[in-house]
Amino acid sequence: MIEHKEKDRMAHHRNTWRVRTRALACAALIGAGLLGACSKEAPGGAAAAGDTLLLSNFTLIDGTGAAAKPGQAMLVEDGRIKWVGPVAEAPHPDGVQPVDLAGKFVMPGLIDLHVHLGTVQDLTQKADFFTADSVRKDLRTYASYGVTTVQSMGTDGDAIFGVRDAERAGRPDMARVYTAGQGIVFKGGYGGVPGINHPVATPAEAKAEVDAQVAKNVDFIKLWVDDELHSMPKMPAEISKAVIDEAHAKGKRALAHVFYLDDAKRLVEQGIDGFVHSVRDKPIDDALIAAMKAKGTWQVAPTLSREAAVHAFGAPNPITKDPFFRQSVSPASVTGLESPEREKTVSSNPNWKFLPEFDERAKANFATEVKAGIPYGFGTDAGPPGRVPGYSEHWELWEMVKAGLTPLQAITAATGNAAKWLNADTGTLQPGKWADLVVLNADPLADIHNSKTIDTVYIAGNKVPSVKP
Repeated sequence: MIEHKEKDRMAHHRNTWRVRTRALACAALIGAGLLGACSKEAPGGAAAAGDTLLLSNFTLIDGTGAAAKPGQAMLVEDGRIKWVGPVAEAPHPDGVQPVDLAGKFVMPGLIDLHVHLGTVQDLTQKADFFTADSVRKDLRTYASYGVTTVQSMGTDGDAIFGVRDAERAGRPDMARVYTAGQGIVFKGGYGGVPGINHPVATPAEAKAEVDAQVAKNVDFIKLWVDDELHSMPKMPAEISKAVIDEAHAKGKRALAHVFYLDDAKRLVEQGIDGFVHSVRDKPIDDALIAAMKAKGTWQVAPTLSREAAVHAFGAPNPITKDPFFRQSVSPASVTGLESPEREKTVSSNPNWKFLPEFDERAKANFATEVKAGIPYGFGTDAGPPGRVPGYSEHWELWEMVKAGLTPLQAITAATGNAAKWLNADTGTLQPGKWADLVVLNADPLADIHNSKTIDTVYIAGNKVPSVKP
């Protein structure tokens, strides 16, 4: 009896210390204008700081590429994984909240390394739509689909930095965000969003724009090298080199939008750190593979779902009837995508007939890179009209498997590999990592489409609202 009283007394002191610590931390965050990071309970029953969870009886897919492990348990404390292993060996600290996940599958949250945030309402994209609230709305949509981190690719207004910094000050209740701020666009050329980006015409202007982005503390630098199938001016080689060199001089990695094989070769020679699209004009060759290996260049985002989406809605498509899809878009968006007028507009584009070919070539080129041992991540180019947040990431998994990857390879790309690119404490379910994870009702390794059987999503140990399968 005395022993139990002593345990109760010690537990009380621990809880009191946690409450006081949280109060002090929140006071500091409120002073910095980051009140949202201090909510006691995030939407959907998020765990308050200091809570300890014991998830048990699930099959673990840990994001490292290792085989799935049945009969596992995981201890989560203050939003991080404290322990993971067989159920029979699980610790049971005082005050732990048990969560029985019998029959479930647990994997890391998905990490999308190519999205665009906050500029789209229904099927219209405008710079004026970009606000901190529109960004948060998108980040919550991503989270609801099990996408727990996104890398935003160069079309963000400056409001993004406050959202990102508030997340990093606490335990977020929406997808984590990394940003390139305003990516570098050649004047008169392809890329960016008018009213957000600041086009450049010379190497000196490009260098100054990189410096401006670095001063805002972007996470990386983005540039576009494309001519939209020979319809627009393309960024000259001397400007892309100036962008890459200045990014590296200021300690930032550079990522490129690319379409053509020849541009990819030149960018690798110039020192680009990664590509955020697959090459689509030609089959990639041994010379590009060898150069990427020599330079350590990543295929950061294959964006296979993007290539499927750009021609998917030129005719009636059953995707728009899928309840899993409809939870990520407004009714007006569905109406627009299903309208015969829009379908006619899409299919009457002179280049529309080439898009399925680009789609297949993207898959083939990505598969070649994977077989050759090029480091690769996961990304969709979700965000612009018709490429919807949340659903697109599952579509990307499915397209990666169509390209020849195993379900385990696709999931590892979207979790452990993507986290490695970001140098993030996420992506694998191991002690010390943030507890960003998805609980599924069916095995995604048996059928990759089971990725959409979402039961629960956690970010930093916070249970967040999620879509229905």
